[in-house]
Amino acid sequence: MIAGQVLRAILFDFNGVLVDDEALHQALFARVLREEGLSLRDEDFFANHLGLDDRRCFAAALQESSRPFEQPHLMRLIARKASYYQESIRSHGFQFFPGAIELVREAAGSGLTLGVVTGALRAEVEGALRHAGIAALFKAIVAAEDVNEGKPSPEGYLRALDELNGLPPFPPRLFHPHEVLAVEDSLWGLEAATGAGLVTLGVAHSYPAAALESAHLVVPDLAGLRLESLFEALAEASRA
Repeated sequence: MIAGQVLRAILFDFNGVLVDDEALHQALFARVLREEGLSLRDEDFFANHLGLDDRRCFAAALQESSRPFEQPHLMRLIARKASYYQESIRSHGFQFFPGAIELVREAAGSGLTLGVVTGALRAEVEGALRHAGIAALFKAIVAAEDVNEGKPSPEGYLRALDELNGLPPFPPRLFHPHEVLAVEDSLWGLEAATGAGLVTLGVAHSYPAAALESAHLVVPDLAGLRLESLFEALAEASRA
C-alpha cells in the first residue's frame, strides 16, 4: 500500500539509473571474455546479464561455455575489467543520466535520506559521486564487495536498511521498508527491492517500460522528474 504513506528515504541503483555506463560495462565484459577465448553477443548480455554484478556475470558466462573456473580466476577477471573501467573513466569521465543529479539534490534538500545499492564496485560508485559533487548527500552505499549474493537477492537492500537505521546520524525513528523507495532499471533490481519489502520505481533507461511492470510505478527516464510529481504518481498508482 502506497497511498497516504510518507516516503522517508530513497535507495538508488547505480549503473543504468544514476550513471549511463551499461554499454561501457557490456563492452568491457565482452573484452575480458574475448581475452579468455570466449564470446558474448550483445543481445545475450542485455537479456541475461545486465543487472547482475561482475562476479555473477563472469561466473554465468564461464558456466554457459562449460569452462571450469575457480574463485581466484574469477577474481582476476573482475580486477582486469575494473582496471579497464578506470582507464575509460580517466579518459572520458562519468556520464550521469539527465535529471539524475538534480533528483538526488532535490531529494536530499527535501530531507530524504539517500543511499546506493548496486552490483558495481565501491571505488566506481564513490568516484562517480565525488565527480558529481554529491557524495556527501548519501548516507549508505552497499556495493558488490559488501554482499554475499547480488541482485536479485534482497541482501543488498536489507543491508542498506540496516545502515540507514544503524549508522549516524541516527534517524528519529526507524526506517521501515514501506517508507523507502528503490529506484531500479532492471528486473533483477526490482526483484531484489521487492524482496526487501520496498516501494519500487522502475526507470526505462535500459529496458522498455513494459518489462518493468512489476514496479509500483514506471517512468521513461529521470529528466525533469520532480519529487512532488513522483510522489503524486506513486499515490495514484496505488489507488489504481
